[in-house]
Amino acid sequence: MNYTQESEKLFELYRELDAVLASERYGEVETDEARTAREEDENRYSLSQWQLMWRKFVRNRTAVVGGAVIALLYLVAIFGDFVAPYTLTTRFSDRIYLAPQAIHFFDEGRFAPFVYDAKTSLDIETLERVTVTNYDAKRPIKFLAKGLPYKLWGLFETDVHLFGVEDGVVNLLGTEQQGRDLFSRIVKGSQVSLTIGLVGVMLSLFLGTVLGVTSGFFGGWVDELIQRTIELVRSFPSIPLWMALSAAIPPTWPPLRVYFGVTIILSLIGWTWLARQLRGQVLSLRSQDFVLAAQLMGAGNGRIIFRHLVPASIGHIIVVATLSMPGMILAETALSFLGLGLQPPITSWGVLLKEVQNLQSIALYPWVFLPVIFIVATVLSFNFMGDGLRDAADPYTR
Repeated sequence: MNYTQESEKLFELYRELDAVLASERYGEVETDEARTAREEDENRYSLSQWQLMWRKFVRNRTAVVGGAVIALLYLVAIFGDFVAPYTLTTRFSDRIYLAPQAIHFFDEGRFAPFVYDAKTSLDIETLERVTVTNYDAKRPIKFLAKGLPYKLWGLFETDVHLFGVEDGVVNLLGTEQQGRDLFSRIVKGSQVSLTIGLVGVMLSLFLGTVLGVTSGFFGGWVDELIQRTIELVRSFPSIPLWMALSAAIPPTWPPLRVYFGVTIILSLIGWTWLARQLRGQVLSLRSQDFVLAAQLMGAGNGRIIFRHLVPASIGHIIVVATLSMPGMILAETALSFLGLGLQPPITSWGVLLKEVQNLQSIALYPWVFLPVIFIVATVLSFNFMGDGLRDAADPYTR
């Protein structure tokens, strides 16, 4: 028997052994379903950890929907000047407390979006603003319409907006007490609220990652010092501490400096949770073989921390960052609502809520409370996506 015949016989034995193992695992006769399950298992074992995490994440429909909503919100915030048909200061004196205008998509059987012209008038008997719609005046909605000029990202000057009407005004979400377009103000407010959450979480991640990993890796008096500092910060109630630090911001500061001041304040308080989480994980990782191998090869502590421990914890860091975003957004909203955060002319979702905190106005004109819907949708989307990422961070469990 030559070498080729021996190889063919050995290959045949391997095939028979594989068939026996498959029959024991999936049944005596391997059905189509069993064969599909076996192939899925084989494909799953050949994937990397990041591929397994992505595969498990996309199977969570709630998390995917939450991620899509977040991506849409940030896309709108990035192109806010283009999406908003009007500026923050554009006022319509004849449209104070105008109700949201309904979009009609078809006109005489063809697709031609339009809104009816509308204005507000004062009811002498009740002293309420009443919306008066003129059903004889149709205002066609044009996409990529020309409007008020603006600078996109402060670089390119243009007057093209996502939508608008050439002859008239369109207020999809109505107007507020000064006749300003509520949709434009919500879009512009998202730029501040969402970026404060993003920048605040980035700073918190930096502080929490460095201090948490350092505490867990070195232990001893370093661990004691960092942990006692964390306990000291967490012992104060969050809202009073935010209020005290925000009140320390000088009232003469320009709006941009106040914006960064509020962001730094939120970051200085929000890092403790991540530091505690990473300390526990590093305590379990520092006894692993790859850390011991790096030490035996002469790697310094800094290299072990930033080249081995931090990358090994990156999945956990992403999950904690995602779940921390809603807290940052809600904190900015609470501070601005209480008058201790951002102030006009800077506009955020918290500032919008502060402007409509009159309960009587909310009862008569409920659409002015629409920023709450966007805040709730953002917080829920981050929580859904964070839960999905937390499950996907352990891809080897079903």
